[in-house]
Amino acid sequence: MDARQALLPGQDLVERGLRDLARGRESEASFLVAMAAARLRALGYDVPDGGGPRPGHRLYELLAEKTDDAHSRYNALIGRMTSFACAAEHAHPG
Repeated sequence: MDARQALLPGQDLVERGLRDLARGRESEASFLVAMAAARLRALGYDVPDGGGPRPGHRLYELLAEKTDDAHSRYNALIGRMTSFACAAEHAHPG
């Protein structure tokens, strides 16, 4: 990772998710990264396997266990990942 990537929106979430996946830890970040694994790999990230067959469903279940507003939190997390991926694509085109 170079200095420009460290400044991307959501970079902290992606890094946490990559660490959690590598450790086999189920977390909001690990499920989110698992959901975006194909896009992140296309950007050059080494995304460990994990997250199960339906990480999006598992993420929502985890959020529902923690809050009454799982839907809003889920959408916010998806938005952060999308922002990160778009910024990373623009920072390092083709």
